[in-house]
Amino acid sequence: MKNIHCKMFGHDLEVAREVTYHVKEYTCKNCRKEFTTSSNGNLTELTSKYKEINKVLEYIHKKRISKINRQKINPNLLVFKH
Repeated sequence: MKNIHCKMFGHDLEVAREVTYHVKEYTCKNCRKEFTTSSNGNLTELTSKYKEINKVLEYIHKKRISKINRQKINPNLLVFKH
């Protein structure tokens, strides 16, 4: 019965997880199908391939944000190597 609603009216998506500022994972409130933002910005079904990609993207994003925050706190961390 839940799938009929989605087929008739479309999925009712809610954000399940924010991977980066632009990439998010969504879950349909009715049928619990999972979606994510693809590389071109469209929604696509969340497969194991996309889960792995999102995992790596989140790791890189968090690492970069952490580095930026440390540099704001301590500007002496900006060391240039020759």
